[in-house]
Amino acid sequence: MSEIPEGFLYTEEHEYLKPTDDDGVYLVGVTDYAQGELGDVVFIELPEPGAAFEKMDAFGTIEAVKAVSDLYCPVKAEIVEINTALDDEPAVVNSDPYGEGWMIKIRVQDATELDALMDAGAYTDHVGG
Repeated sequence: MSEIPEGFLYTEEHEYLKPTDDDGVYLVGVTDYAQGELGDVVFIELPEPGAAFEKMDAFGTIEAVKAVSDLYCPVKAEIVEINTALDDEPAVVNSDPYGEGWMIKIRVQDATELDALMDAGAYTDHVGG
């Protein structure tokens, strides 16, 4: 069974948004379910800070032993920071997806888009938990 923390928001594409102490700013990564489906993560390509993305734009890629997948921006947002530690240790996404395995920090540009995302209960249903 995958870990699905309460208090996060989730997408159908298996990204999560974790609130930060800064209003409108979230950490984004892939869920425990997603990393489990991908297998061992070997490389992650992330955008530069300051880049802007529309909802569902691909912001990068995640490469695992099994597959390469696009990473999708859950909402219209600007990249505030990227997790540069993943350059050297991409496998931390497998061991700690909701902690040290976060990928990007975003500032949401349209807060109404958050309403379309799933809470933990809905995401659990989505992945068949």
